[in-house]
Amino acid sequence: MSKTHDSSYKFLFSNPELVRDLIMGFIPDAWLHSLDYSTLEKVPGSYISEDFKQREDDIVWRVKVGGDWVYLYLLLEFQSSVDKYMALRMMVYIGLLYQDLLKRKEVLADGRLPPILPIVLYNGSQRWTAVNDIADLIPVVPGLVEHFKPRLKYLLIDENAYSDTELASLNNLVAAVFRFEQADSIATIEGLISLLIDWLDDRPDLRRMFSLWIRATLMRKQNYGILLPQVDDLQEIKVMLADRLEQWALAYIAEGELKGELKGKQEGRQEGRQEGRQEGEMLALQRLLSKRFGALPPDITHLISNASMESIERWLDRIIDAQQLSDIFKDDL
Repeated sequence: MSKTHDSSYKFLFSNPELVRDLIMGFIPDAWLHSLDYSTLEKVPGSYISEDFKQREDDIVWRVKVGGDWVYLYLLLEFQSSVDKYMALRMMVYIGLLYQDLLKRKEVLADGRLPPILPIVLYNGSQRWTAVNDIADLIPVVPGLVEHFKPRLKYLLIDENAYSDTELASLNNLVAAVFRFEQADSIATIEGLISLLIDWLDDRPDLRRMFSLWIRATLMRKQNYGILLPQVDDLQEIKVMLADRLEQWALAYIAEGELKGELKGKQEGRQEGRQEGRQEGEMLALQRLLSKRFGALPPDITHLISNASMESIERWLDRIIDAQQLSDIFKDDL
């Protein structure tokens, strides 16, 4: 993962509403759900790791319970491969956090240590397979030694473990983030942006935050090849995506016209150019439909392959505003 993506993700989860939605949507625990998340406070990252450098990929929050605090240690894990020793890493990080709390005299009134929930948020391409308890990294030993093995678990939230249907049903901001990560078409992304525009109508701070993150995410997705200027408005990004669809269409049509020019040298320039333009528009239509709606049904592919230039141009005009595939071919099926 790029450092830009890491930073933009950390930016998201430095917002208390995203942390609340992560807990409420992805951690099934009635006691946690009952807490007052208006008391959330971000903990300064003042503690250091074993190589004496401040950690950059973890975020610590605390929420008040009565007069005391419960800590939420959120580790953002962006590795493309699974870290077998994550349980060991987490044990070290929690130990460092406790040392820092002692140093700052932020323990409970009776001197005991405050509870910490360690969370690993993972969005790598592989499914997570590492054990979540350090005890499972150590072989079983007979007798007394077995009783003294260290034990510390972390809670894993693996984005890839959720389907788009499951995420859509949660109806919260973190679920929308996960859906963006999984999105495989511009149509899905446009729909999610529209959803966020409605949800965040009265929250300009969150609209700006999501705009910056979405821009970074789109520029990282190589299959789209989208370069966006620095914008901080969701509506602007949505308009730019529509413009991008038009640019793709023009590029595909130009590609077809070039083929027609070459063909025209052998078969007659005008006829070749016309056939090339029709082939280019047909190619543009099929590619744009695939980008917006996924793989095309055989009957749609057959319809396009046998269509007139007039029909193809009519369908191209409908792509930008269509909400579903049937909107484009409503007069022809």
